[in-house]
Order: sequence, then structure tokens, then C-alpha cells
Amino acid sequence: MRLYSRLVPALGLVFLTGTSATTKVDLSQYVNPLIGSEGPEAGSGFGGGDIFVGGARPFGVAKVGIDSTAANWSTAVLNGGWTPDGNVTGISMMHESGTGGSPKYGLISQMPLTSVDAPVNVLDNTTYSQPRIGDDIARVGYYKTQLKSGVTVELSASRHAGIMEYSFPTGEKHVLIDVSHYLPGSPGDANGQFFAGGEIQIEDDGKAYSGYGTYIGGWNNGAPFTVYFWGEFSETPDNAQTFSGANTDPMPRYHSFSNGGVSQPIYGNKTNKVTSGPMNNRISVLMSWNNGPASHVASRVGISSISVERARSFIEKEIPSWKLNDTVADSVKEWNEDVFQKIQVPLDDSANMTHVRLLYSSLYFIHLMPSDRTGENPLWDSGEPFWDDFYTMWDIFRCTVSFYHIFQPEYYESMIRSLIDIWKHDGYMPDGRSGNWNGLVQGGSDADNVLADAYVKGLRGAINWTEGYLAMKKDAEVTPYNTFDPTDLTASTKEGRGALDDWKALGYVSQDHNTRCISRTVEYSLNDFAVSQVAAGEMPEDREKYLNRSAGWQNIWDASVTSLNFTGFLAPRLSNGEFNSSEYDPLYCYDCEWSSYTYEGIPWEYSFVIPHDCKTLIELMGGSERFESRLDMMFKPNMSVQNLGANGAGITTLMNIGNEPDFATPYLYNYINKQAKSVERSRSLANQYFKDAPYGVPGNSDAGAMNSWLLWQMLGIYPIVTQPVYLIASPWFPDLNMTINGNKTLRISATGLDEGYYVQSVKVNGKQWTKNWVEHDDVMTNGGHIEFELGQDATAWESGEVPPSPGHVQLK
Repeated sequence: MRLYSRLVPALGLVFLTGTSATTKVDLSQYVNPLIGSEGPEAGSGFGGGDIFVGGARPFGVAKVGIDSTAANWSTAVLNGGWTPDGNVTGISMMHESGTGGSPKYGLISQMPLTSVDAPVNVLDNTTYSQPRIGDDIARVGYYKTQLKSGVTVELSASRHAGIMEYSFPTGEKHVLIDVSHYLPGSPGDANGQFFAGGEIQIEDDGKAYSGYGTYIGGWNNGAPFTVYFWGEFSETPDNAQTFSGANTDPMPRYHSFSNGGVSQPIYGNKTNKVTSGPMNNRISVLMSWNNGPASHVASRVGISSISVERARSFIEKEIPSWKLNDTVADSVKEWNEDVFQKIQVPLDDSANMTHVRLLYSSLYFIHLMPSDRTGENPLWDSGEPFWDDFYTMWDIFRCTVSFYHIFQPEYYESMIRSLIDIWKHDGYMPDGRSGNWNGLVQGGSDADNVLADAYVKGLRGAINWTEGYLAMKKDAEVTPYNTFDPTDLTASTKEGRGALDDWKALGYVSQDHNTRCISRTVEYSLNDFAVSQVAAGEMPEDREKYLNRSAGWQNIWDASVTSLNFTGFLAPRLSNGEFNSSEYDPLYCYDCEWSSYTYEGIPWEYSFVIPHDCKTLIELMGGSERFESRLDMMFKPNMSVQNLGANGAGITTLMNIGNEPDFATPYLYNYINKQAKSVERSRSLANQYFKDAPYGVPGNSDAGAMNSWLLWQMLGIYPIVTQPVYLIASPWFPDLNMTINGNKTLRISATGLDEGYYVQSVKVNGKQWTKNWVEHDDVMTNGGHIEFELGQDATAWESGEVPPSPGHVQLK
């Protein structure tokens, strides 16, 4: 049976702020939390956003939602817990959103059951997992589903806690609390997640329980981390019993019962506590209410990285009411005040409501991750903010963090401080981080780009930029130890730049020494440009060194490589200086994975990803006309020959908007003063691949990275990361007012939208504008006004200088 989900209007709430009589519309009603829930094939998540669906707060730790099974492991997308076609195995407290790779979290679980008789085995969720019936209902702060057993599940969340309400049919009523539950990876997955041990204790005569679970692995090959919990029920159960059993899904290299089959539970009727130690036995509690009429049972659960006491305190502070709707209303209020009400667009009869829903839905998804765990750092006590679930810098550095900078400056300053603090105590800033552990690194040390983007745009506050620069310099100078990750045995996949020895000695990453030689060379180039940008202010004597190193991408430009009638491409180069281009075709990356020439894109794509030096790139491609023709080829249908898997499903052009490396490519026409083409290409991609529908994003949402690309598109500007520069595109709304930089206002208005979306003229702060770009200080520091005149004709309105190439270095 196909499970089809839909958007349901939010509660009709109206808010009053302070003593003002001005009413504020509940903007959460325009959020569709199911955008990205399916891929191109209806009813399947493969190729979709892999999103989290459930209760959450902006950057909250708790993300409360269902976990489900894989209908087909070859197309499984379990990372967010929710899938359109899987059976429910539990309702858990922690999830990621929009991520690829192996699952992480799905921890601290409950599962409502109507029978525990055979063939049900409470140690094996395949025996009690439940299909869903009817339509799931999802809106901001609220989720509802009905299980085939007849149980209805409703839930919501605070920042560190969750509330679940179970409506049981007539008959038996049980809730299984399984400490050893987690989201599984595909069988044989090298980065699988595992339960390492824990404890659970029955409290308050069965009305509550407490304990902890320790887990290891997952997408980032994480070290063990521990989650403490306190859970409680609105009704005292008639029976509460602990049980344990042999774990038939043990950790690799640890004790296992080979071919042992599924064990049977051993109930601890004489004790109210059960512990799992080195043997990592499964441990759980079963709460049961007597066979009887239909009834409701509610549960509140708090989680903490520090202690059971803190977990319990989060319930008391954040979910004091047993009424689910109270938490829902509080969640909607927080989302409105903290996020949605900071952008105002017309909502009258003339409004394009599809655009409105895409706008506020995009805002929602970019605020699900990372997780603000300030005050919940179990590793060290520095007094600095603490953030986790940077999943991942190689996705969000492209344009998401640039949005945080202007839209959430306090949160963003806190993130930057946390990144620097992680370097101080863990040795490196993360490229990806989850479960208090750095990992993985897909290409470069992209936290460098994040810090540089913040620095050049003037973010200071309580950030120690002296230390920030030293953290960046560590990435640029110290090769991390080899983690011998099975996905790539050649160098560290945990943090830093694993191919740094090549980079420092050769000026590029060589094919015979390292994997991902092309994409790493491209990313290391931008990383070193980022270092040079911060060095200019913090250690000027270093600036020229790193600026020169940022031209390393030119060292792998092979002028002899020809493809589709174009000459000159990035190509694999050996450590002896020779190019290995005899059988090389830049249309292929040969899997686009860890051991390939490039990761997540083909060399054709990466040949355009040089944001710091477009001037040199245009010269190497043969000048403006040839650059334009080559860029045109990126958008020609049916040219793609490389299978890019889930993040390229249904896309036939070389330009793959389903992957972050191509995010800026549609806007590159601005660098040859052909802005109208940037508008045409980017608007076409947005209209074709981003929709208010289950298949609403072209690949993994990647912690909201996809959604942030759409946000910038709707604003009509696009940031160039590591530079205080925004390319001018074309806005989607006749008038948009956004609170930026804490208390300033950016206004973007447009006339002529009814006629077309091509720019006819632009004014910035009342002055006629001839450049197709603006600087941060023009409109972002103290606010500003960008006025567009739009129309149906592709007009060459810009006559000013092209956007800058501050990394322009010509190698001798």
C-alpha cells in the first residue's frame, strides 16, 4: 500500500506581540513539512530530500519523529527516520534531516503495541513494526499518523524534550521503551551505527523510567557517545517490567553470536533496572495497561548529553503541560517569532501562494540543523557555545551560512565560536560533525570557507578571530593522521586535509598519491583563498602565501583535453608532473565517490567551481564568448552520461542542481555581463526542480542546503562565498521585507513581475545601479533597498564592471 502524505493547514492562530495591538499572521500555516519527502517515483523516498518529518524547534536538539524500515535497501533513505513506504519501528527523540550516507541517531525510542504475544518478539522490531494507514499529517511542531494496529500517534517537541500521545483501540495497550533501538544502515555498510551499552530503570511505580544509552558509528564513523533520558507517562501502567536479550546485530570487531538467530527476551521481574555492558545486550522496558476500552496515554521524554537529572529538568522547563496542543502552540509561537516573522511578503488576493509556501517552507528546513547544544557539552567545559550536527560544511558553506549571517546573526556567531572551540579541544574544526565527533571530510577543510565568509562580512561580536585564524592555519599546514576508513584507506576522512602533503609539495593533489584528486584540488584552492582572506586582517604576512596557493587549481588545468568540442579542463595529474589524460573523459567521474577523480560531480562541473578567480577561469576557457558557449552546454538536455545516483535522479543536463558544487554555476553569466542569462538559467532550474510537493527538491535537502539555494533565488540575489559580494538575479515577490543583522531591514521590491522576470533596471538605496552585483556593506550591514524593474525582454541593462575575482593569480 502506498502511503501518501499531504499538507494540512496549521492551527488558525493569531499572535499579539508585546503591548502592540498589531496582529501577526501565523506564518507557519504556509509551511509544508513534507517537501522533499518523496523522490521522482511517487511513494518512494529515493532521489528525494531524505528529510526529517516530526516535531522540532529552530536548531533544537530534540527532533521527535517516527523511525521506519527500508522497503528496499538499494533505494533506502532512512536518515530522517520517516519514509513514505516503510513500516514504523518506533518513535525516537533524535534525527538528522536531509542527509545522505549511512543513518545516524534514531535514539531513545518508544513503540506503542497492541499485542506482545507470538509471533511478536520485543527484541526484534521486524516482528512488531507497523504499516501506516491513511494520510500522515505534518505541520510545524506537530505530526500525526495511524498504525495498522489501530493506534494513533501524535507528537510534538521542545528544544530538548518531546511529547507523544497514543490513542489505543479497545484491547491490550503496551509501550515498548527500547534503549538499544537505532536507525540501521544497509546490510554490510562500512559506516553502520551500533548500540554499545546502557541502562534503563523503572521509576515512580512504573509511571516513569530513566537511564542512558551509548552508541557508536553511523555516517561519520563516530566514537561512542551517550544520551541520558527521563521518560514519564500520564497514566500509571498496570505492569512494568525490564527485559534484556542477546544482541544479534552486534558491533563489528566485538563479541557476536554468529548465526545465532533472534534471541528471546529475558524478563527481569525481580528488578526495576537492567544494564547492558561490554556484551551490548539489548535492554528495554515494557509498560502495559490492562485489556480494556479505548483510551489515551501520553508520554513526555527529555534527553541530555550530561545527566538524567538534566533530561528530567528539560521536561519540567520546556513541556510542563500534559496537553499536546500546548506544546504545539508553543512550538508554532517560537517558529513564528524566531524565524518566519522576520520575512514579510504580501499575503493578499494577488499573492502567488505557491511562492509563499516555498518561501516559508525553505526557511523551516534550513533551521532544522545544525543542533544548538550549548550547555550540553559532555567533553569539556569552556564556557563557549557548543553546536553539533554540522552535516555538513561541504554542503552548507555554499550559500546556507551566508543566509544565517544576515538572518540569524546571534545563532551564527554562536556557531562560529563553537567551531573555533572544537579546534581548541579536538584539534581540528569539523567538515562534518555528529554525535560529538568530527567526520567526515568529503573534499577540503570547508569550515575555513565558513569562517572567511563571516570575517569578510564583518562578523565580530565575541568571536576570537586570532584563534579563528590559527584554526584555519592548522587546516592549511598540518596533515591529519590517517584514520584508515574502509571507504578510503589512503588518508584521514575524519577532519582536516588528508591530501595536504601533496598540496604543499606539488601545488595540487596527485592522482597516484591520493583519491578525489580533482575535486580536492579545487576545494583546497578555495580553502587557501579563505585562509588568505582572514590572514589579511589577522596575520598580514601570511596573506600572499595562501593567496598564491589558492591558484593551485591551475596546476591541474590540461589545455589538451577536449570534450564536446571544448578544449581545456581540469584533469588528473601524476606526482611526477605528467597529466594522465590518455583515456580521460571529463564527462565521467567514475562513480563520483571516495576513490574517484571527483566527488559528487563530474570534472565538467568542477571546471566551473572557481568562485575566487573567475577571471582566470574565463581566460583559460578561451575568453568570454567561449566561456558563454561552454556554460550554455551545461544546461543542454540529455548530455549527462554519468549516473549520479540519488542526487541526480531525473536530471539529464551536465548542470546538476541536485548537488551543491553546482549551486553558483547558473549565476556565472554575471561575470561576462550577461545577467539576463543567469536569470533565465537559475529561474528555469528553480521552476523545474523545486515545488510545493512531496518531490519538491532535486536530491537530498542536505540540512537545508537545497532549500537555502531556493531562498536566495527567491530573494533575487546570490552570495559568493568567502567574498562580501552578492550577484544580482531576479526576485519572486513584488515586495519583501526581511529583518537582517539583528534589527535592520532589507527591502527588495519589484515592479513588472506580471510581465516577466528579466531585469530591466535596478536601483540600490535610491541610486541607479549599473553593476550586476552588490557588496555586503551596500545593503546588509545597515539594511538597504534594492528596487527591480522587471519585464519580459532579456535586456542588457548592466554596463558596469563585472563581479570581482579577488583570488586572481596567474601562475608562471
